[in-house]
Amino acid sequence: MKKSSIIGLIVIAIAIAVIVSTRENASAYVSFDEAYAMSTSGEKASIHVVGELKKNSNGDIVGVSPSQDMLSVSFVLVDDNQKEQVVYLNQPMPSDLLRSDKVVVIGGYKNDKFVADKVLLKCPSKYEETTIKQ
Repeated sequence: MKKSSIIGLIVIAIAIAVIVSTRENASAYVSFDEAYAMSTSGEKASIHVVGELKKNSNGDIVGVSPSQDMLSVSFVLVDDNQKEQVVYLNQPMPSDLLRSDKVVVIGGYKNDKFVADKVLLKCPSKYEETTIKQ
């Protein structure tokens, strides 16, 4: 076999290994109902749920409760199906949580509570187009 053919096979094998190893980390966004069904059916992988923080009629965010020691936080997230769920995060509150447009929580249900391992935020202010005055 030629040297170039062997190198090509090695590159293909490495690409397949990368795809297989990242496949279990990939997850589609689901609703809280689907996440609960997945958790109760024995799903061990992290579940991604996307939503917005709960707001009152004035548009103010409600339901965010940092712990007294500021090492954890709970908040109410409303998914795309308008289901409200309290999410528990055993980490300090992310600094941009209250300014975020969308929130993605990655975790699962434990004892009928959604516990997030990670929180990803999309802040609209970071993506607004600004004009430079000259």
